[in-house]
Amino acid sequence: MKELDTNEMTSKPEANQTESFQKHWFCVAQTFSGTTIKQDAESPADFPEILKQANIAWIDYRTDNFDRDAPLAAARMGFSDALISSLTGESPLTYQDLETEMGIRYPSIQIREFNVQLHPLLLLLRKSFILSIHPITVDRRFIRLRRYSDTVLRKIPADACAEDKLALLLIRIIDEANERNFEHLRQIEEQGDALHKELTNPDMPRETLGPKIYDMKHALITYLDALWHSVDVLNALRYGDAELITDNAKLLARMTLLADDVNRQIGLAEHLSEVLASGLEVLQTIYNNQLQVLNNRMALVIVYLTIVGTAVLVPNTLATIFSNSAFDMQSNDIWWYVTLLVVSTVVSTWFVYWFLKKRGWIPKSMD
Repeated sequence: MKELDTNEMTSKPEANQTESFQKHWFCVAQTFSGTTIKQDAESPADFPEILKQANIAWIDYRTDNFDRDAPLAAARMGFSDALISSLTGESPLTYQDLETEMGIRYPSIQIREFNVQLHPLLLLLRKSFILSIHPITVDRRFIRLRRYSDTVLRKIPADACAEDKLALLLIRIIDEANERNFEHLRQIEEQGDALHKELTNPDMPRETLGPKIYDMKHALITYLDALWHSVDVLNALRYGDAELITDNAKLLARMTLLADDVNRQIGLAEHLSEVLASGLEVLQTIYNNQLQVLNNRMALVIVYLTIVGTAVLVPNTLATIFSNSAFDMQSNDIWWYVTLLVVSTVVSTWFVYWFLKKRGWIPKSMD
């Protein structure tokens, strides 16, 4: 899959300097003489020879089929089946230390609207190099780090011990992965703001809002789950218990800073969840108030209909009764007949009004 870097310049010299690494395999190494070697390729056939003359190296492999290719790539670079099988497939482990080699499965977050997907980033360590394996579709991870990898290795002290060099390189790789993961919280926040805007629209169908609210909360939960996995891995690293990891206090403090950064992101995500929950409560209150107003209006309509119905029903009943031939109504009976209808209508209407008001069924707006 071809990838173009957004920083690519139009002029040819600059384009050559900032060329994106587009191939699946990448290797950068610092030799014992202090020079650096950087190469990207479709096959790692030349990498073992580079590793022989390197005191620290990083190999990155991107694949479009992680489950199939990750074990094959790791085995090709000399890692044992025991280490590979413990971190791939359905294994729940995120950290495995076998003394001479160790592995980390670190979460990579990818977001499309409210669809938060967690992809694995596999980091395999041996004494002189780190192998990273990740899906090719995850926001072009490590493109920038690949470009500046030779500068990163040159900053690692040549006289440092192998464990310190490995720790420095691992810290930089994890920090780059964290930066990519943290960017997605802003996307969730933007989607949440758009959702709140929709919630303020009283014409928005509730059957549409329900699934969107669920998707928003599910996205936050999935994002938090990835960050908690990250903290677990960093907590396992920051004490330096593994043979391959340094016990240098200053370097371990950097691991602690990485864990603190993730914890801050967890705090921000939880705060966003609280804001979303409080906003939903306010909106639910508004909807309840609107429903109450509607109920009051319906009650007022029912009262009106009851009173009007009484005013119509009573005289109509009397008229029906007196129209019967048994009463033999004459033309001179019209005055007391009309008076009866009027009086019965007024009395029955007043009585219904008094009864409804006494029962508290008449809203205050009608008092």
